[in-house]
Amino acid sequence: MADWNPIAKVYDPLKAGSIDGTDVEPHDRAVWRGMCARYKPNKSVVGDPLLTLFVARLNPMTTEEKLHQVFSKFGEIKRVRLVRDVVTGFSKRYAFVEYKEERAVVRARRDANKLVVDQQELFVDFELERTLKGWIPRRLGGGLGGKKESGQLRFGGRDRPFRKPINLSARPLQQEWSGGGRREWERSGRRDRDNRGNRDRDRDEWGGRGNDDSRYRDRSRHRDRR
Repeated sequence: MADWNPIAKVYDPLKAGSIDGTDVEPHDRAVWRGMCARYKPNKSVVGDPLLTLFVARLNPMTTEEKLHQVFSKFGEIKRVRLVRDVVTGFSKRYAFVEYKEERAVVRARRDANKLVVDQQELFVDFELERTLKGWIPRRLGGGLGGKKESGQLRFGGRDRPFRKPINLSARPLQQEWSGGGRREWERSGRRDRDNRGNRDRDRDEWGGRGNDDSRYRDRSRHRDRR
């Protein structure tokens, strides 16, 4: 609990597949695939990873020129790379934007997230492939994204951070039971026993009177009949 953080500092496929990062067994095949994968960042990728933003959920029709126009508002851009399919050439709906200054990266990450471009709400974050240790892409069972309907949800990122795990430590309960909690329980037990004894005595007392009254009424009725 002391070192818990909603954002992953080191990528672990098993933890990323858990809503709070505490799972000990994978819950889908993709997690198994991610745990067995051995991935190295693409050496052909150029640029400073600390000055690069990851832009996802793009409209398939969005172009590099459009991205340059939108993101140049936050600072001077050095490079825009829209990832495309090597066979069809169609956009894979995510891109990387490299700035020349760090303050421009910080400003764009803060203000461009959830910005609507070509009728699509963007997701913007720092590049993780070369900055997050142990990073594995989604095609190998990793990543930090996913949709609810796909069933392959990943946690620990900006879009879906870890939930704080529930502390199930039994030590505070034992202390409470061995200390004041036990004494309070014993006092409450004694009170319950005393109350039951008082109720029993009242019931016996009133029950006796009730029997005497009933016998008196029976004798009265008998005299009236005579």
